[in-house]
Amino acid sequence: MGSVNKILLENILPAHVASHFLSPNRRTDELYHQCHESASVLFASIPNFFKEFYYQTDITKDGLECLRVLNEIIYDFDKLLLKPKFCAVEKMKTIGSTYMAAAGLVPGQENKHQTPHHHLIVLLEFAFAIIAILNQFNKDSFNEFRLRMGLSHGEIIAGVVGAQKPQYDIWGNTVNLASRMDSTGVVGKIQVTESTARVLEAAGYDCVCRGPVHVKGRGMLTTYFVRAPGMRSPENSRDRSFTLDMKK
Repeated sequence: MGSVNKILLENILPAHVASHFLSPNRRTDELYHQCHESASVLFASIPNFFKEFYYQTDITKDGLECLRVLNEIIYDFDKLLLKPKFCAVEKMKTIGSTYMAAAGLVPGQENKHQTPHHHLIVLLEFAFAIIAILNQFNKDSFNEFRLRMGLSHGEIIAGVVGAQKPQYDIWGNTVNLASRMDSTGVVGKIQVTESTARVLEAAGYDCVCRGPVHVKGRGMLTTYFVRAPGMRSPENSRDRSFTLDMKK
């Protein structure tokens, strides 16, 4: 019975959180929470999915076929999490056509040979990977879905809320900023805050300053776009922007 409970819990909660709830010494009235001084959060949206692709018609079986396509995309994103190099990445949830993930949430996972912001690098590489996945999906299915992404790092609090259907989630300014970097971003780009850009530049990544952007609740913030490998140059892009393209 214990092994069954473990399997069920690990299907809805991260393994390290499930272990906490399976501990015989756990207080039943204890609220699980974990503060992280440094973690990373990613929001990856496909804005044109519901705007241009999703229709409730007889042909799409009232939208069912459209949702089947979205499920295939999310399924391909999820498969990346099985790769050892992305073991630090935790899928949080999907909200419509937005994929939310985080890294740096497992206590003790970072080792002394890694930099303090290793989780940020891993999550950025995961972002590059889902760009490649979606580009391949577009090529195979003759679609033109494009990602708009926001990334941030800093302090967060993680916890489990709910009794009937417990939900593991994260909160804090870092989460809000990552969400705003997505919502105020540009399709085809990864937008980050200035502090995140500085860390990525120190790690060898190329960040291009976008300039001041109005961010709800924060006012005007200077943001940056992260240049991904294989990114089209401004001269070759129809909108003359640094558009993400991993097809080459």
